[in-house]
Amino acid sequence: MRIQTGIRRQAIALERAGRSAGLLAGTVSPGGKVLALPFIEEQGSTLVEMALTLPALLMVLTAICTFGIAFNNELTLTSAVGAGAQYLQLIRSTSSDPCADTLTAIENAAPSLAPSKISITVTMNGATPAQSNNSCAGAQSDLVQGEPVTVSATYPCALAIYGSALANTCQLSAKVTEYEY
Repeated sequence: MRIQTGIRRQAIALERAGRSAGLLAGTVSPGGKVLALPFIEEQGSTLVEMALTLPALLMVLTAICTFGIAFNNELTLTSAVGAGAQYLQLIRSTSSDPCADTLTAIENAAPSLAPSKISITVTMNGATPAQSNNSCAGAQSDLVQGEPVTVSATYPCALAIYGSALANTCQLSAKVTEYEY
């Protein structure tokens, strides 16, 4: 009830302002037109403002979500590489293909990443064995007791907003060195 009374009071005040400016009598002074401008035909201005600002707002929101996904993938990759390096340190004496076993551990630790896009490099005893397709069969002799192992991995990322790529060659990378104590 109180809200309607307030609206009626405003309407009455606007009507009186229009009469005093001469809007309703037909004789309008230039000052009266200026006073009446804010109150004439404002209904469509909100729609126009929304139509102009909504695409920019959605683009910013999409960019925030895209970068959030990329940062999540980076954290997942780093965590998975750490798990793979720990696993390699544990299986050093029992593995016949340390690179493939490490890659399997990384893939299991990062289920949200596409396994076919992860590529790894393993450095054992200060040397990087020859690797083809993330496999280094026969390199288990490089796994010396007490020496650190380093696992590096890369994963491609796609930063695109509304179909336009922000970075064409975006590569996420992680590197972990695991020491045996």
